[in-house]
Amino acid sequence: MFTYAIRNTMPLLFIEGYNNAMPYIVDGHNLIPRVGLRLDALDDEMELVEMLREFSRVKKKRVEIYFDGAPPGQNGTRKFGYVTAHFVRRGRTADDAIRARLEKMSKSAKNWIVVSSDREVLNSARSAQASRISSDEFAQQIENAQYIAQSDPGEDKAVSKQEVDEWLKLFSSDE
Repeated sequence: MFTYAIRNTMPLLFIEGYNNAMPYIVDGHNLIPRVGLRLDALDDEMELVEMLREFSRVKKKRVEIYFDGAPPGQNGTRKFGYVTAHFVRRGRTADDAIRARLEKMSKSAKNWIVVSSDREVLNSARSAQASRISSDEFAQQIENAQYIAQSDPGEDKAVSKQEVDEWLKLFSSDE
């Protein structure tokens, strides 16, 4: 659904659910068991990243996720669509990396939501004025997004020729 807003006589196009979409910073290993995955599984991190990719697609929100304990050569940052995964090297924690990210954001941290059930991470988020939700709450949001994706798998449906003609007529009208 599209709505228009007029500010300073310039029309701005707002896509519902997009412009007010606060991105997330996620404490990865804190979330894994809350979405039904096992921390001792070999591919637990990538399974969670896939769940978050689906969540991001459905909810149209960006996610940064932090995992600690990356072995040498496997640490670093990787993009998976709207999901950015940070694999923190051994000897440093995801908590430390999240805290550093919030500090680097400075005042813009208030535009982010931090997901964790770790008290220290949530305190860091509070200090940075970021919004906070528990891993359990976020796991419920992921589950809801999965339900939406399953009940409406045709979200990316093609537009019919009739719809295209209607849009063209609407936007090319010289009235």
